[in-house]
Amino acid sequence: MSDTPVTVRLAQRHDFQFDTHFGPDLPVLVTDEPAPLGQGTGPSPMQLLCAAVGNCLSASMLFSLRKFKQQPEPIGCEVSAEVGRNADKRLRVLGLHARLTLGVPAASLEHLDRVLGSFEEFCTVTASVRASIPVTVAVFDAQGVQLK
Repeated sequence: MSDTPVTVRLAQRHDFQFDTHFGPDLPVLVTDEPAPLGQGTGPSPMQLLCAAVGNCLSASMLFSLRKFKQQPEPIGCEVSAEVGRNADKRLRVLGLHARLTLGVPAASLEHLDRVLGSFEEFCTVTASVRASIPVTVAVFDAQGVQLK
């Protein structure tokens, strides 16, 4: 990662649908609000937030384990957003809950305790979101054993 600014461009397609442009060499992603506002023809902003956190956590876990020449693949991640109303009765994301699953048993990975204690620190998106929204992270191995 670098400290170069990241820019995403959106262009309204129709109603709440937007073409989201990430760059000249990347496909355009159609985003939309779910019904009743939109038609749900693409991921919503809430889903994109969950995807960003999940992708960053997964990449950070992979990066941290590969530093020790470990192969945890395939890594899976599920992120759920807890949505509710704030004091002003506005809908807000009240919390994010991430569940990472390693593709191998924990016993096959060296330095796993060290990685579990530090991989979240490398996750730029999660650390930034966490400044405003509580984010919980659980990690499981391929056998379903909770490691964190």
